[in-house]
Amino acid sequence: MTRVALEDVKAHGNLPVPLHLRNAPTGLMRTLGYGRDYKYSHDYTEHFVEQQYLPDQLKGRRYYEPSDQGHEAQVKERQAKRRKANPA
Repeated sequence: MTRVALEDVKAHGNLPVPLHLRNAPTGLMRTLGYGRDYKYSHDYTEHFVEQQYLPDQLKGRRYYEPSDQGHEAQVKERQAKRRKANPA
C-alpha cells in the first residue's frame, strides 16, 4: 500500500484537505466553509460514519487493508460489513 500512496503523491502533489475536515478557529474560516458538515465519528453507532476524508482527486482510494492476523482480522471484518452496507 505504501507504493500506491507514494505514486499518488507523485501524481497529485500536495492536495488540500477537504473543507469539512478543516478546523475553523476564526469567523472568516467558518464563513469560508471550514468545518461545515463535519460528522464527528464518536456521535455515531460504533464510532463510525460514512464521510469523505480524502481530497476529491483521491476519492475511493484505499491505503490500508487489514490482514487476517490478530486484531486486524476483526478490523477487516468490520470494514467488509461497512463496505457491503455502504458501497462507494
